[in-house]
Amino acid sequence: MPVKIGLIGKTNTGKTTFFNSATLQSAEVSTYPFTTKAPNFGVAHVVTLCVHKEFGVKDNPKNSRCEDGWRFIPIELVDLPGLIKGAWMGKGLGNLFLSVAAQSDALIHIVDASGSVDAEGRIAEPGTGDPVADIGDIEEELVMWYLKLILTNQDRIERDLKRDVDLATSVEGFMQGIGVKKEHVLQALEETGLIRKDYLNWNEKDTKDFAWTLRDVSKPTIIVANKMDLPHAEGNFGRICEEYSDMIVIPSSAEAELTLRRAEQKGYIKYIPGEERFKTIEPSKLTDKQKWALNFIRKVILSQYFHTGVQFALNVAVFKLLKMSTVYPVYDQKTLSDKDGNVLPDVHLMPYGSTIADLAKEVHSALAKGLLYGIDCRDGIRLPITYKLRDRDVISLVSASTKKK
Repeated sequence: MPVKIGLIGKTNTGKTTFFNSATLQSAEVSTYPFTTKAPNFGVAHVVTLCVHKEFGVKDNPKNSRCEDGWRFIPIELVDLPGLIKGAWMGKGLGNLFLSVAAQSDALIHIVDASGSVDAEGRIAEPGTGDPVADIGDIEEELVMWYLKLILTNQDRIERDLKRDVDLATSVEGFMQGIGVKKEHVLQALEETGLIRKDYLNWNEKDTKDFAWTLRDVSKPTIIVANKMDLPHAEGNFGRICEEYSDMIVIPSSAEAELTLRRAEQKGYIKYIPGEERFKTIEPSKLTDKQKWALNFIRKVILSQYFHTGVQFALNVAVFKLLKMSTVYPVYDQKTLSDKDGNVLPDVHLMPYGSTIADLAKEVHSALAKGLLYGIDCRDGIRLPITYKLRDRDVISLVSASTKKK
């Protein structure tokens, strides 16, 4: 299953522009509320340094691509309808939003750092809106959604406890549909100190604290301060960082990224997403307006922030928030190839703590059934199937069927 990242935020914050710049799709962008009436699904990529240079081989990627030594690994990106107050009660497109957000592994919360969106999500003069309050509004909606689920299942929890079903198992039972696992519940109980308090003695504050923490651990989130190229954005960015010091906040200009990606697509520039520079290929083919736009991006965005923030945010979400590792399974440990001779054909994003057995399941169910051990292709050491994978591991999977050959 590919990693799925959801884009959340109020309307007109630039979510769809971020989505288009990451996927090179053309989802509708407009200034009226709820332009995104249904989720947009697309393929984006996270980028990591490929291992082929380290091994001195030329790779033949199949499930990803390699460009200038960088491996681009596909993930699923979802642009969700903008939220408004009361979404957890079904207002606006709340139910649709929440049902899709539930399927995301992590969330990127996009906010208009320039303050050019009012409390209702309408376009306003830069500096008149409050991005700090906007973030709080959306976070409150998500927590209220969690809280509603917990409160409506109180009778079920009490029945389970009487049947000696532990609290974490009970909560997982009715929240697993939105991606909450038992380990998330246990972590939330531990962080709030409620693991040492009888559930029947919880007060209203305990329940809401638990909902806040469970939301945080089950749907890890980063904040993208978008529209950093507009007035008032820099000052608001500082306020956001101060108010949400416990979260990762990334400055961004999705509009700049989309401009660079489209220019690269048309052959005007050489640009690898996430890099701090681009090269103009044929300046004579550019109009004065295009030259001005590229020069503005170079001076105002790249020179100050070193990237547009879009690719950086995707990488942070997958590699920092979700703690995913890149692992390369191969058939032949000497040639680093699959059965067809493709060198380093696939790279898999594996969750933290995954084992060789987990990798085999990801590659093919039949391989997992007959799995005997793995071989570290760097030093030839045989590894047990319980070995915990590390980032950039290249593993030859040995099964009963492959050993016979």
